[in-house]
Amino acid sequence: MAVEQPFFAAGAQTPPSCSAVTERHATRVALTVIALLFLAVFLVLPLVIVFLQAFTNGVGAYFAALTEPDAVAAIQLTLLVAAIAVPLNLVFGLAAAWAVAKFEFKGKAFLTTLIDLPFSVSPVISGLVYVLLFGSQSLLGPWLAAHGIQILFAVPGIVLATIFVTFPFVARELIPLMEEQGTADEEAALSLGASGWQAFMRVTLPNVKWALLYGVLLCNARAMGEFGAVSVVSGHIRGLTNTMPLQVEILYNEYNFAGAFAVASLLALLALVTLLVKTILEFRYGHALSGSTGH
Repeated sequence: MAVEQPFFAAGAQTPPSCSAVTERHATRVALTVIALLFLAVFLVLPLVIVFLQAFTNGVGAYFAALTEPDAVAAIQLTLLVAAIAVPLNLVFGLAAAWAVAKFEFKGKAFLTTLIDLPFSVSPVISGLVYVLLFGSQSLLGPWLAAHGIQILFAVPGIVLATIFVTFPFVARELIPLMEEQGTADEEAALSLGASGWQAFMRVTLPNVKWALLYGVLLCNARAMGEFGAVSVVSGHIRGLTNTMPLQVEILYNEYNFAGAFAVASLLALLALVTLLVKTILEFRYGHALSGSTGH
C-alpha cells in the first residue's frame, strides 16, 4: 500500500501563491503607513523643528548663539566630560566583558546584574546618590571640604555621574558577542605559547573591534546628551558646570528660544551622526555585530 506523500516534499520550494505573511496586502500597506507616520511625527518632525527654530533669526544669529561665552563653555565642558568618561568606560567594558564571557567565577551573575543597574535606575536617582556620598552633610563631605576637594557642583561630580549612566553600553555590546565566540581561539593561542596579554591583543580584541566601536559610539552619544544625573550634581553654574543639555534648559527658561535651539541643534546633529555611523557599521560589519546587537 502506497504511503501518501506530504503535499510539499522536503526541500521543495513554496508555490508563488503561498506566503509566510498571511495578512492581506491592504493590511500590510496600512501597517506600513502607520509606522511611517509614527516615525515622521515623533522623530523626523521634532528634528526638523529644532533646526528650523535654530535658524529662525538667520545664520548670523545662529553662529552668534553658538559663540556666546556661556555656550562655548558648555560645549567645551561637554567634550571634556565625554573625553574622560568614554575612555574609562571603554576600559571597564572590555575588562568586564572579558571576565564575564571568558571565565567562570563566583559572583558572575551578580556582576552582570550590576552592569545593567544604570538601565533600571533613574539618572536623577544616580545623581542624588552622589549628593548623599559627597555632599556637605554626608560622611565624606567634611573631610573633602577640609582638604579642599570639591566633587559636587564641579567637573569631578559631572564626570562621575556621566560614567555611572554610560558604563553599561560598551560592556553590553561586547558580552553577547564574546560569549558567542567562545574561548577556542584564545585556547589555541595559549597552546601555541602566547601569553594572556598577547592572546587578548592579537586574538580577542581584533575579533570584537567593531562591536567595541559600536559600544563606544553609543556611550559617547549618551555621555554628551545626559541631562538628569548631571543636572543634580552640576549646580547649574553658568560658564562653569553647565553642559550642553543644561545650557539648552537655561536658555529656554529665559525665553531665548533661538539660542536654546541653536545649542540643541548641535545635540541633534550628534544624534544624526551617531545614527549614520551606526547604520554604516551595521551595513558593512553586520556579521561581526550580530552577536552583540541581538540582546
